[in-house]
Amino acid sequence: MSSPSSAQVTAAAPAPGQGAATPDRKPRVVVLFGGRSSEHGISCVTAASVLDAIDRDAYDVVPIGIAKDGRWVLESGDTSRLAISGDKLPEVDSTLPVLSIAQDGAAGSMVVHEPGEVPHALGHVDVVFPVLHGPFGEDGTIQGLFEIADVRYVGSGVLASAVGMDKHYMKVVFESAGLPQLPYTVITDRRWRTSPDACRAEVAALGFPVFVKPCRGGSSIGISKVASPAELDAAVEEARRWDPKVIVEAAAGVGSREVECGVLESPGDTAPEASVVAEIIVEGHDFYDFDAKYLPEEHTRLDVPAELDDAVAAEVRRLAAAAFEALSCEGLARVDFFLLADGRLVLNEINTMPGFTPTSMFPRMWAASGVPYSELVDRLLQLALRRPTGLR
Repeated sequence: MSSPSSAQVTAAAPAPGQGAATPDRKPRVVVLFGGRSSEHGISCVTAASVLDAIDRDAYDVVPIGIAKDGRWVLESGDTSRLAISGDKLPEVDSTLPVLSIAQDGAAGSMVVHEPGEVPHALGHVDVVFPVLHGPFGEDGTIQGLFEIADVRYVGSGVLASAVGMDKHYMKVVFESAGLPQLPYTVITDRRWRTSPDACRAEVAALGFPVFVKPCRGGSSIGISKVASPAELDAAVEEARRWDPKVIVEAAAGVGSREVECGVLESPGDTAPEASVVAEIIVEGHDFYDFDAKYLPEEHTRLDVPAELDDAVAAEVRRLAAAAFEALSCEGLARVDFFLLADGRLVLNEINTMPGFTPTSMFPRMWAASGVPYSELVDRLLQLALRRPTGLR
């Protein structure tokens, strides 16, 4: 496994005493964050929380950042600089020593490359916690790199990560599993360039308002609420700034509620576990956009647990677990729903690496379910350490 930008893979054995975890050596955890996607800053914020929560008596922790240009660097571990400052998001420091991960035939070993110095091994990696959001991190690409290098990692595998990131194919899988969804249409790059009128007609058939989204994005970046045909082209072009493939979804409608549920893989062979259900209540924004999610805002409230009828909450939890299983997810996922004004539940999307700060919805739902943040982090690491790489 190596930096994706340099494809630099070195044949190097671990240094003495740096092999796989033993009773005399703690498991070495790499917290990997940053990345090349538009969610780089949010990933840094998430990493700070995870780094602070990992029990250093139980694990040897190595913070590694992926700079916006794709270089992997050995980060300092100073979590104070990974916080949001006003409206400014943090970034990985690209001036730090560059890393690659060598392969010894069984597992990964870190190699540090410093200017003017002979490359030296940092040590064996037992498990990676990739708190990466968006393309080139949450979409199966980094998971494939881990699989090739035979390194265990937290979260879903290649297929579930890729399908979960692509809202189009995610909806195709959910439809095949019989899960309820809102109507939608997909605008590919070629169709928008060659048949824009046909695309506009398909959107109009959904009825306005609609939501126009980058198909493979997150954190509500590039999303627009479109109230009329006159606004459509500009919204599609805005989404295309982030992804040439665009998805357009019918709006849930007046009186709908946005509810979410966290899912965790069971440590045994039992079905995945679902958390309490939470609700997002947004005032002062047309929808739960980037500012409402991440920047200081008095008009956004997260109700954990949500005030729902017991039968409705139970159905949300059932559908969340079913969505997790439909994509063959592993580790964790957050599943988002709309509760329509007529009482129907429809699935919005699944997030295979949800926001993971203590105030993010996924950890808050599990805290309300009796699993505090540090225990949640430990459980995910233990699940990953037990899971083999390769076909499973």
